[in-house]
Amino acid sequence: MEQEKRGSFSGKIGFVLSTAGASVGLGNIWRFPYLCAKYGGGIFLIVYVLLALTFGYTMIVAETAIGRATNKSPVGAFRGLSHNNKLMKLGGWINAIIPILIVPYYSVIGGWVCKYLFEYIRGDVNAIAGENFFTSFITDGAETELWFIVFAILVLVVIYLGVENGIERVSKIVMPILVLLALVICVYSVTRPGAISGVKYLFIPNFKHFSIMTVVTAMGQMFYSLSIAMGILITFGSYVKKEVSIEESTKQVEIFDTAIAVIASLMIIPAVFAFSGGDESMLKAGPSLMFITMPKIFASMGFGRVIGIAFFALVLFAAVTSAIALTESAVSTFSDEFKWDRHRGVNIMAVIMLVLGSLSSLGYGPLANVKIIGMQFLDFFDFLTNSIMMPIAALAICVLITKFMTVEKLEAEVEQENHPFKRKGVFRFMIKFLCPLFVVIILVSAVLNVFGIISM
Repeated sequence: MEQEKRGSFSGKIGFVLSTAGASVGLGNIWRFPYLCAKYGGGIFLIVYVLLALTFGYTMIVAETAIGRATNKSPVGAFRGLSHNNKLMKLGGWINAIIPILIVPYYSVIGGWVCKYLFEYIRGDVNAIAGENFFTSFITDGAETELWFIVFAILVLVVIYLGVENGIERVSKIVMPILVLLALVICVYSVTRPGAISGVKYLFIPNFKHFSIMTVVTAMGQMFYSLSIAMGILITFGSYVKKEVSIEESTKQVEIFDTAIAVIASLMIIPAVFAFSGGDESMLKAGPSLMFITMPKIFASMGFGRVIGIAFFALVLFAAVTSAIALTESAVSTFSDEFKWDRHRGVNIMAVIMLVLGSLSSLGYGPLANVKIIGMQFLDFFDFLTNSIMMPIAALAICVLITKFMTVEKLEAEVEQENHPFKRKGVFRFMIKFLCPLFVVIILVSAVLNVFGIISM
């Protein structure tokens, strides 16, 4: 009966677009360009693509196959495959809790995007580009809270509608629009005077910029960009029908995801070069690149307001699809573990989002003096989930497959309905040896970085 009640995607297109929607979020459009810029442009891109084709590919196949084989969200999947092993059950819960902790602070940043889109629609591009616009906004607790709630409501409404009517339908509409908008802004950006220097910086590798941190940062970015070890891919895998080829779908998600990351970089990096007269130091703006540097660039353009609206609409679409996936993973866990119906699960998630999200929302304003290991709430939740919990969750997935499920059973799941598993050799080597090594390196690097022992 569980099989019949569980939601499912209508087919491969629904799964690919929904998974791509989960993957293509602020990680690609905001985080990827500034990390790519900071860690050497072309050389970072090469390292990232190589990792996506090996590490990323392996983890997407693994998580999707675990979900489909068990027809469960992370906790149930880990419990079933490990025959109730206590350590593996903990691994399942870590996978399940990650999205519950990410979506509140992610929704705060989504609220910032809503605010900027609203201001571009109604306002003055020069005011938005002003020195103190962003700072005065995020320190105003009432306004950040309002926009955070607006974004959270957008996400929760889609989750209420379910898998096929909500997530899949929204993804099928939003993802093509997102690609179209990205291409329009990209063409506009690369045709600005001086922008060609940014294109060269992005695509021509300079080996002087290479360091071990290029590899570590690219590995960390993989978790953001491909939604690895967040419980999402296991949950979405449980909605995938047996006739859908997991390997083929993974390839399409990888291509879609990497293409959007490159297009986002082409929107931002050449525009920064054009705006700054080729000043590479402008690229080091980091997270403020989207909210401070880009508005300055739009203010200097002829169609600044139009491009600003298109840019922040694109970022909003990407943020919403990712937040939907994170919330769906949490709601699916509630349904499987506590037998709550969808509406109750969404209501509980709404309360969690409001409580934890408000801490992050108010963390730069009224709660600015409250810090955890020297970090504001938003930065702390980001560090806890992405630098600590996700590498542990990924390691748990590797152990689950190699020690409990067995690589052979996972391969058999991928090969169902006579689907070929072309990169079986790569998968086997990665899941047994390199993936566990990679996630340990990410975990250790992140911890050493936060305590100032190494600089990332």
